Order: sequence, then structure tokens, then C-alpha cells
Amino acid sequence: MLNKLFQDFDFAQLNSADFKEDSVREVLILPILTQLGYGSSQIVRSKSLLHPFLKVGSKKRFVTLIPDYLLKVENSYAWVLDAKAPNQNIHSGDNVGQVYSYSIHPEIRSKFFALCNGREFSLFRQDTPEPILYFELIAIADYWDELSAYLSPSSFQTGKVLAYTTPKKVIKTAPFSYLDCSLLEEIPVKKQSAKRHFGVHGYFTKQSWNVVNEYIKNFSQAGDLVLDPFGGSGVTAVEAMMLERRAIHLDLNPMSTFLIDALTCPIEIVDLQCSFDRVKSAYMQHEPTTTETIDTALKKYAYPQDFVLPKGSDVELIQDLFSQEQLAQLATLKHCISQELNENNRKSLLLMFSGLLNKINLTYHASEGRTEGRGNSSVFAYYRYRLAKAPAFVDLKKYFDSRLQKVLNAKREIASKINASTIEHLQVIQGTATDLSFLKKETVDYIYTDPPYGKKIPYLDLSVMWNAWLDLPVTEQDYCLEAIEGGEHEKSKADYNALIAKSIEEMYRVLKFDRWMSFVFAHKDPEFWHLIIETAERCGFEYAGAVAQKNGQTSFKKRQNPFTVLSGQLIINFRKVRKPKYIMKASLGMDAGEIVLQTIEGVIAKYQGATLEQINDELIIKGLELGFLDLLKKEYSDLTPLLLDLFDYDNDTELFSIKQNKQFKTHVDLKLRVRYYLISYLRRMEIEKKTARFDEIVLAIMPLLKNGITPESQTILSVLEDIAHRAGEGWRLNADGQATLDI
Repeated sequence: MLNKLFQDFDFAQLNSADFKEDSVREVLILPILTQLGYGSSQIVRSKSLLHPFLKVGSKKRFVTLIPDYLLKVENSYAWVLDAKAPNQNIHSGDNVGQVYSYSIHPEIRSKFFALCNGREFSLFRQDTPEPILYFELIAIADYWDELSAYLSPSSFQTGKVLAYTTPKKVIKTAPFSYLDCSLLEEIPVKKQSAKRHFGVHGYFTKQSWNVVNEYIKNFSQAGDLVLDPFGGSGVTAVEAMMLERRAIHLDLNPMSTFLIDALTCPIEIVDLQCSFDRVKSAYMQHEPTTTETIDTALKKYAYPQDFVLPKGSDVELIQDLFSQEQLAQLATLKHCISQELNENNRKSLLLMFSGLLNKINLTYHASEGRTEGRGNSSVFAYYRYRLAKAPAFVDLKKYFDSRLQKVLNAKREIASKINASTIEHLQVIQGTATDLSFLKKETVDYIYTDPPYGKKIPYLDLSVMWNAWLDLPVTEQDYCLEAIEGGEHEKSKADYNALIAKSIEEMYRVLKFDRWMSFVFAHKDPEFWHLIIETAERCGFEYAGAVAQKNGQTSFKKRQNPFTVLSGQLIINFRKVRKPKYIMKASLGMDAGEIVLQTIEGVIAKYQGATLEQINDELIIKGLELGFLDLLKKEYSDLTPLLLDLFDYDNDTELFSIKQNKQFKTHVDLKLRVRYYLISYLRRMEIEKKTARFDEIVLAIMPLLKNGITPESQTILSVLEDIAHRAGEGWRLNADGQATLDI
């Protein structure tokens, strides 16, 4: 390799005073670029860049920056390379800072930058202070595979654009291939059709079981190990077991691990029913209903006292969430359950008891127009302990009976797949996603996880009532490790970011190569998406595409806060491969504001009115796909003020539309708009390994171009010919870069 690159070059020449920076460029750097696969049209030499901040002199002359090499892939700058003289330091200091300034320039925005002084080669990522690759040039053969994996044109990719279509059922007949798995598109939700999840026990968030089921089925096969390090309500683990996979359910909240352990512990149905009858009979003999028996029960039986509730609660201490009668009855029932000798029966009965806590407290309110049992606890509705104006007092015995039926239905449904013979394939662990040390590296086959969303839900704070009644300890260390923003411990955004980043690093470590991770997120702040992408790529994950996925019914929280709660989510998919491709930032020729407004108006035009979720989804995925997510996070972390200012909003339909008698505001050059959407569409076709026909292209992008003058097909064709080439009966993006439009 050394001779192939440098044709017997004598490295002793580097000691000569005549061998300077220009010699490094011509003799050593150009052969490296050529061997990496860059053609002359992809190598931009000595491009002048206006310094975004500095001007000098009374006439304010601009200061220019001139990087030696800009390397292009698909008309976007993939990385920057600067040559230095052999005696220059390229590991740290001012030289590194200089090239870093080129990489972050608004016209460049490249993820990678490199320096070469003839003796050594150093490669940096924008987010790493130390080189990610550093070697002596004479030893380049030993580092070539790694260098090529980072910097060859094929190492860069763009994301999958959003498609709003129903997935097609595919019957797989060929042998299962992990790397050939295709992305799923949006899946119709069947939230209430699985008794194993619906009705057993409330939780703050739940993934739709059939969506999780389809993802596990698509990205893994029977016998594989599936991990959910933010296990929550346990949908991932249960569905993995139902599909004959092995499963690990991990969560910091002991309430979460109790629920899954109690649901999945094997029991005999008849034996559990007998156990229930004994408990109910014992309870009825001692049921406290009078002042005297209530006082006696409160003295005799243990109940949680003096647990401090989170700030914002209507009362300070846990016992104030209940009437004296409720405390006495719950304490009596729990004592009766504790007398059962069979551990799994006892766990199952405590699961029924825990489900009762949602109804037997002073925050519980019946839904208007429904029976007393059809309501909710405020902690699930408002994410705080709010006393009901008129608490609904329900009969404990009646709803304990209904809990039995719910749990039995769930147990019957899972019995064929989760039983005494298979339970060893399930691990339920109370712990943190930041430390998966109980797993060896590269032992997990698939990860599907739904992490906490910033300050949306402080799980440990809100679980106090259940953890206290169930005697589940929560330590100070647990609170420190909880990946949230805010909460009782007033954790900062930086704390949250660091914990999520560490969790992704651990997920990368334990996942096998050529396997997938699906990361669910429903946050409207693009900064969190940027964090996920940057962290995942830094670890070595390859972004494979994001898909919009609805959750089903609009939540109460969404109805109360339509602009701060998203009813849908995005599922972002990564692969762990040995030579990952990196998302490259496209040169679009317009600033972030134009891109944002252009995209919003395009979505509104496409759907004749768009929801906040549709706008947010499109912007996030466009940001991923074309690489402007970093700009989006800086300038548009909250779209609500912009949307309400520039567009009409219909409270009934929840749709944004162009203001009455107003035209679209963006006046971007027609050809540039066409180019923007053509690149997006053709890149999606490329990832899906499809070739697009011209009429399909026109039908796909025409609805997005209604602002301004609608283009003729000939206009679309002329731009298409500039950025793509014919491939059979269709079109594909040029592989060696696209011509820049004069605008």
C-alpha cells in the first residue's frame, strides 16, 4: 500500500528545508485522496471563505479563510483537510483550531476535519478534542482500512425521508439477514387489543404493543436476545417473549420492574383464584368501615407514612393522598395478601393491589358521564398529585374483583409463551441504562427502547405512591442516575444529555455487529434529536432512517397542552456496522430560517393544513436527511411562537394553515426549491434501493411546491438533469457530486 500510494517516496526528504507545505500537498496528500476514491470534481482546492465574525480596517474589509482541501460527496462538503509543513504540530494547538474553524464555517459544516504534515496524519470530529485517528504516514498501510471507513466517499450517507404510507406485508422466504432488514413505515395502532398490556396496570407512558411486536419481528429472529434499557411498562420484554426471543427488561424505577416481574411470574390459574378467594375472605372478615374499626386497622397494619411528595403536589405527605378509611382498607388488604405463602401468587395479588391504588385515593376522579370506576388518578392525567375537587370513592372489594379478572386475562394470554419452561429467558433488572456491565460486549441482538423525554415526566417522583405502598426502595443514587431534566433534584439539561449519551454508549457496547437499535423519541426540541444522532455516530452507530409513528388515541395531556405535548413520535433506527456511514450536511444554498419556513409551508400545502406533529416530524427528518439539525436546534427549539405568528390555527381540527388572504411567505428561487425536494426524494429512493420514474418524481414533489409559481414539468426535468442521471427507465442521483445552481 505504501508504494502504491507514494511510488517509493523517500521519507527522509521530509528533513530537507526545501520540502515545505506545498510539497506535502502535491506529493503526499493528493495520492491519498485519489486512493480514497475522490475524483477531481470532488476535490475543492483553496476555496475562499468569508470569516463570519472578523473584519479589519476602517473600510471593514472582510477576513478570508482558505482551507487547502474541501472534499465533496453529492455536492456537500464531507470533510476538510489542511496541509502543514513537516515541522508543524498537527495533534493539538493553533493548527488544529484553525482547521476546526473551517469545518464549522456556515458554508461548510463538515463533521470531520484532518491535518497532514507529511510525517503524520490526524483526523478529528467536531465534537472530540483529541484525534479519533492519528498515525505516522509511513505506517499508513496499517491504518488504511480505518481511514477509508471514516473518509471514503462511500462512508457518507443521507437519511431516510419520511413516507406517510401504510406498510405492506412482506412474506420472507429467503434466509434471515440482519443487514438486509428494511425500515418499517407507520403501523396502524392496536393499543387495546392485547389483554397482557391493556387494563393490567396503569403507567405513565406505554408503547403500542403491536408496533413493538412488528419491530422485534422485523429486526430479529427467534432465540435472539432483545434489550430494553428504559423498560418502562415492559411492552418490549413481553412482546420479545411472545415472539420466542430472549429478553432483558431494565429500568431504574422499581415500580417498573415490579410490574413486569409480577405479570410474567408463572402461576397456576386455579391456584391463584383460590389464593384470591382466601385473601378476599380474610379481608371481608376484618374490613374497616366504622370509625372504631378504621382506627384499629391503622394501629395494627402498616401503611406508608411521611414520604414527602414532589413539589407541585397539593399535599406534602403521602398519607394525605388518602382518606382515613382508604388508608385502613388498603393496609388491611395488603396485610391479607402478605399472608399468602406462594411467592408468585403473592406477587400476582400485589399486582392487583397496586392496580387498585390508581382508584383508591383522593386524586381519583370519575370521568364525566361515566360510572365511578371509569376515571383516572391525577398523577397519570396531569403528571402531578392533584387532589380531585370531588373525589370518586369506589368500593374496594368490587374493584379488587375486577383486578383479578384483568390479571387472569393477561396471565392466560401470555401462558403459551411465558411460563415455567421459558421464564429463564427473561431477565427483569432494576438498574440504570448508563451501566450495562452485567452484559458482555456484543451479546445483544436487538435494542428497542423508549427513553425519558427531558423534563416531560419525572418517573421516580411520580411513582412515590406505588413504590411506598409496595415497599420498593428508591435510593439517592437512583435519583442521581435518572435521565430526566428538572424534577425534585432539579437536574439540568446538561445532566440529562450526559446520562442519555452514556446510555447510548453502553447500548453500542453490548449490541452485536450487524444488528439494529430502534430509538423512540417524542420530544419536540431538535436539540435532543441532535444529541442522539451525534452521540450515536460518535459511538460508531450508522443512522439508517427515521419513521413517524402515531401512538393511537390523543392523550388527556395532549388535549390540555396541544403545543407542548406531541401525540406521535419518531422511531429512529441505527445499525452497528464495522464501517459506518455518517450523515453528511448538504449544501442547500439557503439559511436555516428559509429551510424551516419552506418545509413548514410545504407540509401545509401537501396536506391542505398540517398538525404540529406533521410539521415537527417533517422538520426533524429533513434536518436529519439534509444535515441542518444542528442549525435547527440553535434557532428553532420551540416552533410554537413562529407557527402561531405566521399561520392560522383551527382549535377543532388542530390544523395549521396559511393565513386567510395571505400567500406563502418564502420566496426562494424556483429552481432551488425544486432542487431541494428533488435531492430529498431521490435520496429516499436511493436508500430504499429504488429507481424513480419521472412521472413518479413529479407527482411526489409537486404538492410541496405550491408556494410561489408552480413549476412546469420541463423545469423539474432541467434541474433533474443537472443533479441526476438516467438509470434504465428512471433516475438516480449523480454519484460524483451535483452541479451547483446559479441563484
